[in-house]
Amino acid sequence: MQAAGRPAAVAGNLWKLLAMQACRWFLLLMPVLNLFYAENGLSLQDVFVVQAFFSICVILFEVPSGYFSDRLGRRRSLLIGSIAGAVGFGVYAFATALPHFFLAQFLIAIGASFLSGTDTAMLYDTLLQLGREGEFQKVAGRYGSIGNFSEGTAALVGGSLALISLRTPLYGQAVLMFCIIPLAWSLVEPQRTRLQASESSFRSVLRIVRYALHGHAEVKWLILYSSLVGTSTLTIVWFVQPYLVAADLPLVWFGVAWAVLQFSVGFFALIAYRIEAMIGRSSALVSLILLSSGGYFALSQVQALWAAPLLLLLYFVRGINGPVLGDYINRCVSSDIRATVLSVKALVGRMMFVALGPTAGWISDAYGLGHAFAFCGAVFFGFGLLFLLFLWRNGVLADQDGNGRTTP
Repeated sequence: MQAAGRPAAVAGNLWKLLAMQACRWFLLLMPVLNLFYAENGLSLQDVFVVQAFFSICVILFEVPSGYFSDRLGRRRSLLIGSIAGAVGFGVYAFATALPHFFLAQFLIAIGASFLSGTDTAMLYDTLLQLGREGEFQKVAGRYGSIGNFSEGTAALVGGSLALISLRTPLYGQAVLMFCIIPLAWSLVEPQRTRLQASESSFRSVLRIVRYALHGHAEVKWLILYSSLVGTSTLTIVWFVQPYLVAADLPLVWFGVAWAVLQFSVGFFALIAYRIEAMIGRSSALVSLILLSSGGYFALSQVQALWAAPLLLLLYFVRGINGPVLGDYINRCVSSDIRATVLSVKALVGRMMFVALGPTAGWISDAYGLGHAFAFCGAVFFGFGLLFLLFLWRNGVLADQDGNGRTTP
């Protein structure tokens, strides 16, 4: 076991992780980021290429950073991620051309890789040491909701700052991200089983990746399905602003619209565990991809302000996907490989986005938003049904009780 702080000190991780989540997602730039890209000469396809580049960088660092977390500590990983992310947003604030955006995304990707999976792993391990691991889904929903409530509040502020200039929100963003570093520094490593260095780091990483994607059928199909659902909700993020532009929403309302969407995600994440308990595991899993793909098909038919509430379908899925599927995966893996397995999940999701995003952006530029939405809906529906079939074959769709036991 790894040496760790006393339970009272470790308990402080809960509010510190919550504060980090609030700061990380106070994204002043998001409600007008696509407009900022356009002001600097980027097309929608360029936007998806930049985001695909970000995802490729995440792919390169995601699993090694998860292994770093399992091997050398959650706190160190979160500290590195916080520093890299802060520097990346500093570059963003002064970016004026495509190469600048690539550099900023590279640094932010390093930060995101070291934070991704590790924050969830530290949260779960902290609850485990405190004997409260049964509360993970509820607590994770609370953490997810605070991030979305934070982003929603930031949208109101960022939308107002954008009236000064589209670059003003990025200056504030850079300053805010540096505030996360002291919080990461003050975290206490929770008690957990340390990943032993009985083999080379490269072989260890390959072994865990093989376990996650081949050695454990339940984990494999949960990762693939969760990544697909996550990709569907990540893709819509980059279509929201073009949709609002096509629907002729005035700039002054962009921040408000973004805030409404983020507040909705926060609310859905907060009640995710209640929804899952009410409708059961199988219904929760099946409904995620049906609602997501259905939302895309509906949006493909009309781009108007009266139809904008259809976006809430995808943001509902965005809110409950993390807490519910994250809980299922966490129950299947041990603490010595948890961060690496969660990083594998994030990596798979990014790979899916790299494969889909630029194509969807090109279809939108060439043929219009409606065709791009229809393309996305078809992809997510088709692969979603395929992954659900394998989940059913491996017994994952069976409902479980509160202790994770399968019920007949």
